[in-house]
Amino acid sequence: MTEWVSGQSIYVLLGCKYLRENLNVVAINPLHLTIMKILPRFALPESLKICSRYVALVPLSLLLCGCPGNAPTPVAGPTSSSPVNTIVIRGSNTIGEELAPGLIAEFRKQHPQINFDVETKATGYGMAALRVGKCDIAAASRPAIQADLELAQDANLEMNEYVIGAYSVAVIVNANNPVGNLTKAQVHEVFTGKIKNWRDVGGPDAEIHLYVRDPISGTYLGFKEIAMNNEDYAPHPKLAVSYTDLAKSVAADNNGIGYVGFVMAKSPGVKAVTIDGVEASDTTVHSGTYPYARVLRFYTNKASETQPTKTFIEFVLSSAGQEMLREMGFSAKP
Repeated sequence: MTEWVSGQSIYVLLGCKYLRENLNVVAINPLHLTIMKILPRFALPESLKICSRYVALVPLSLLLCGCPGNAPTPVAGPTSSSPVNTIVIRGSNTIGEELAPGLIAEFRKQHPQINFDVETKATGYGMAALRVGKCDIAAASRPAIQADLELAQDANLEMNEYVIGAYSVAVIVNANNPVGNLTKAQVHEVFTGKIKNWRDVGGPDAEIHLYVRDPISGTYLGFKEIAMNNEDYAPHPKLAVSYTDLAKSVAADNNGIGYVGFVMAKSPGVKAVTIDGVEASDTTVHSGTYPYARVLRFYTNKASETQPTKTFIEFVLSSAGQEMLREMGFSAKP
C-alpha cells in the first residue's frame, strides 16, 4: 500500500511507484527532503512523463525551488532549533518503546544537565530525520539499506554507525514440558493459533496456553514481526506487563509457552527451547544463526556529532550501559 507524503505545501502529481520500487523509502511529515532523491535524475517534463501512470503527492515547494543538477544538497546542522544540551532521537520503536527510556534514565543520573527529545515510529523515520538535520541520533533496528546510503550521499551526509546491542527473545516453556525444540514454522503456527495442542509438536495431549507481552510494549509488536510474519496473535492470549511476569506465569503453567529476554529465560521453572536446533544465546545472535533477533544501531551525522551525543553513546557502549541492555532483556553488543 502506498504511503503518502504529507505536509503544508501545495501538492502536485508525480510517480510514487518509482519511489516505492526503486528507493524503498518515502518521506514522513515533515521530512519532505527525501523526495529530492529523484529530482536530479530527470528533467521535470521527462519525470512527469515517466511517472504519468502512477500517482503520488509531492510538495510543489520542492519543484518551485529548482533542481541543482547533480549537486549534493547540504544538510542542516542537527538540532539547530533545539537547546544545546538536548539530544534528539528519532527512529525505531524497538529501541524507543523500552530500551531508550531505560538507558536515558540511567544516563541522566550522572548527566542531569542533558535532556532528551525522543520520538520513535520506524527506522526509516529516523534515517530521514537524520538526513535533514532534525535529529542527533537515528535509532535503527535494521542496517542502513542501499536506498538509505544513496539518499545520504545525495544529501552530502556521512554517517557514523554504532552497534549498541540486539533485540532478542527466547521462546520458553514450562520446565516440565518434554518439548525442547521447535521449528520456526511451529512457533509461527503456535502463536497465531493454528496449532493448539502440544501433541502436534511432540508434547503431551494438552491444550497450549499462550502468554505474550501487553500490546503497548515494543516486544509485542517486535515478536509479531520476527516470528509471525506480522500476522495476528491467536485469540485471547494471556497478557503480561513484563518479562518477569511472563516467566512466572509460564513457570506456574505446565502447558504454557511465551517469550522473554535471554536473562529471564534462565528463571526457575522455565526453559528456553531451541529453534531449529539453534540455542538462544548472545553467541548465536551475533553469529546470525539465531532467528529471533535484530541488531540495534545508532546512526549520527559524522560532521556534526555533538558532545552530549558522543557522551551518551559512550555510556550506551560502556560496561554499565551494556549491563542495562542485558537487564532489560536485550543482548549486549559483540
